[in-house]
Amino acid sequence: MAEPKPKRKRSAPHAADPWHAEVEALSFNEARTALELAMAKLQSSELEVEEMATLYRRAEAYANRCSAVLEGVEQEVIQWDTTNR
Repeated sequence: MAEPKPKRKRSAPHAADPWHAEVEALSFNEARTALELAMAKLQSSELEVEEMATLYRRAEAYANRCSAVLEGVEQEVIQWDTTNR
């Protein structure tokens, strides 16, 4: 019987990317909007392969930022809930 495939992890943005710090400073709404715009651009057939790869990394960074913000809010809510009991 074949072993199940491991779940694919989202790769972290390359720290060398000059826009990495900018993405980390975005609010949830800013990151979500940037992600939506990047996804729309990725659907264009006019992108060069290199540009597509860079845009994909940015889109992934925006998605990771959205997840990080949501996880932070979740932790705050859990903390509030345990404090108020």
